[in-house]
Amino acid sequence: MEVRVLFFGALKDVVRGESDVLILPPNATLEDLVRHYKEVNPRLEQFLSSIAISVNQEYAGLTTELKNGDEVALLPPVSGGSPANLTGISLPGFGPDQHALIVREKIQTQQVLEDVKAPADGAAIVFEGIVRDHTRGRRTLYLEYESYEEMALKQMELLAARALREFKVRDVRIVHRLGRLVIGETSVVIVVASEHRAAAFDACQWLIDTLKRTVPIWKKEHFEDGVVWADGEPFPGEISRGEGTH
Repeated sequence: MEVRVLFFGALKDVVRGESDVLILPPNATLEDLVRHYKEVNPRLEQFLSSIAISVNQEYAGLTTELKNGDEVALLPPVSGGSPANLTGISLPGFGPDQHALIVREKIQTQQVLEDVKAPADGAAIVFEGIVRDHTRGRRTLYLEYESYEEMALKQMELLAARALREFKVRDVRIVHRLGRLVIGETSVVIVVASEHRAAAFDACQWLIDTLKRTVPIWKKEHFEDGVVWADGEPFPGEISRGEGTH
């Protein structure tokens, strides 16, 4: 059988490519796939304890059996898809049941906020992630964000749905930008609207913390003295790693 394998973030540099087509025997599992790449590229082994794996845009464990035509992605820890444009008067892309967007244009935070607010709300909490001019003592020139876009949108929608259910807030919007961002620009906006402020604050905090650990978006930092992929936060324990659950 034939599967398509995608690589993101620092893994692209290790394997020197963004994708591969792999022929596997029937009933092969993700463990077989990982074993293959360890053999052809021993450098990959140092990453296996921290990466997660998805099959058809869903996180999966090593025992998952693969099928012909599956899309497998090897995902390094995240640092934080179809592009939309938020520079107009309206918000194209936000359907009646849609809570997340990935864009390549500047995010219009006030516009997102106005789209969410309603007369029943007593609070609307806004979080903006912005590009700062330094990281760990090194001067930052600009950042580049990339994503496994289809899976990222799906994960962001799942986070919004969970926040609505568990925190009992009225509405949520999550917008993340991809591409090159300069100092002071907004990379992500989260807006939470609720009758009471406590629930909105709690939901907003949980959303950004969880997004930064589970949504497949990666950041490349360009410094005055070099370029590196940002160290991502560890995946949560419920997500299996390339060497099993840790």
